[in-house]
Parts: sequence; C-alpha cells; structure tokens
Amino acid sequence: MRARDALLASTALGLGAVAWGAVVEVRAFALRQFTVPVLAPGSRPLRVLHLSDAHMLPSHRRKQAWLRSLAELEPDLVVNTGDNLSHADALPAVLHAYEPLLDVPGVFVFGSNDYFSPVPKNPLRYLRGGSGVAAGGDWARERDLPFEQMRQAFTERGWVDLTNRHDTLTIDDRRLSFVGVDDPHLEYDELDEVPADRTADLAIGVAHAPYLRVLDRWNSLGYPLILAGHTHGGQLCVPFYGALSTNCDLDTQRAKGLHTHRVAGHEPSWLHVSAGLGTNRTVPVRFACRPEATLLTLTG
Repeated sequence: MRARDALLASTALGLGAVAWGAVVEVRAFALRQFTVPVLAPGSRPLRVLHLSDAHMLPSHRRKQAWLRSLAELEPDLVVNTGDNLSHADALPAVLHAYEPLLDVPGVFVFGSNDYFSPVPKNPLRYLRGGSGVAAGGDWARERDLPFEQMRQAFTERGWVDLTNRHDTLTIDDRRLSFVGVDDPHLEYDELDEVPADRTADLAIGVAHAPYLRVLDRWNSLGYPLILAGHTHGGQLCVPFYGALSTNCDLDTQRAKGLHTHRVAGHEPSWLHVSAGLGTNRTVPVRFACRPEATLLTLTG
C-alpha cells in the first residue's frame, strides 16, 4: 500500500511539474540585470539590452507584448543573439515584437532556428546535448525559414548584421567595435585572428552558441565582453542545482548569467549567456529556468 501511495504521489508531482513548466513558467518572463565593469574609469554607464532565443510563433501574443514593453527601459544598445523564429509564418510576429526596439542602435547574429524549422525531438535527447552538427545531428536539409527577409528588415531599420564579420557603432559619443560569427552550433562560424580594436571604447564579441572554440579565440584576441545565447539556461533545470545541459560544450555552471572566460596567459573576458525567451517548439516546457531578457549596465 505504501509503495502504491508513493508511486501515485511521485506521479502526481511529476505531472504537476510538467504542467507548471508548460503552462505557467514558460510565460513567466523575467528581466535580469547585471552591472559589468568593462568601460574606462570614469565613463558614463551604457545600457545594453541582450535578447536571445525568442523562438517566436504567431500565437505568442503575450511574449510579443512583453518584448515591446522593454523599449521603456530606454537601452542605448540592443544585442540580439539569434533563434528569433520557430515557424515559417512567424516573421510578422517577430517584427511586431521588436518594432519599438528597432529604433535603438542594435547588432545581431542568427541561430539554427532562424534557418531551419524545428523537428520533433525526444526531450531526453535534448538533455544529453540537443541536436545539430556539433551534437551528431543532420542539418543537410533546406533552410526553410525567412531569415533573409528578417535580415533585410533588421538592417533596413539600422541594426548591424555581424554574421562572420566585424563592424563598429558610435553610441553616446562612444565608439564600440564588434566581431560576430554565424551559428557555431551549425559549425557556420568563421573565426579570424584579428585582435580586438584597442582604440575603441569597448570591443564586444557576439555569437549565438557559446562554444569554447569561439570563447577561447575572442578572449585570446582581447575582447573584454562576449555575449551569447542558445543554452536556454538549461531549460529543464533541477531546483537548487541548476542546468543539466547547455546543448554545447560550455560547462553547466555557466549555462546562463554573467561569468568570466579566460585562456591561460590572457586577462579574463566577461561572458554573458542569456537563458533566452522561448523554447524549442517541440519541447515547449521550462522548469526552474524562467524565460528572460537581460539589461547589462556597462560601467567603468
């Protein structure tokens, strides 16, 4: 009798956790805030809004409204680290959600879910490392999402495309230098040996997935700040323990939030990994890992 009661209780607890993650937590958007001391001493603060992994569906009206409300934060810069789409018809929803923020200077890179429609996956496989080239998957299929239309819409409003390229922006009389890569999870990244521009007020690296080869290269080249997404913060986490997987080779202790990254012989870089705003369309659950955007206040 006791064994049956225990089984029923554990089953009820599990079902309750799934229901919470699928109905409540997946819509419980949070704004994280960190202060990052990367500017020259005495510099005025610079407010950076980091967005990632919206995985937008046309039906995500609450997410769209919440994203639009972030313009009230009056950021100086928006950094978008990809995986905006989750449906072939989601581009109008994405542009509606970002519309007030497209008036703010911004930079962006894409992730795998900006190129490919999601396919059904076993959630347990996700916890073991997800899918994609770097995890043994097969991406030899048509890139069927409207990423080129999205790229055009972003750049026409002034956001800078950092897909395997360098660029600069001047914001509040400060010159910011950027390097970006296409999605490392797809092995689309093209890393170079160009050192960070030390004449700029700040040099920033931007990637979708925080693979160690990218972090190591940019730290060794002298980039003080690196921004990435992709991990979903683990998405399905254990309370008081944290993430079980990052879906890449980054350690789970840095699955989300502000940390540092350092290659021996080099000064550490600040690393911010966004837990993101959405989920894979076929695993629409979050647990102990709320969807988020982050406001980074850069200071001297």
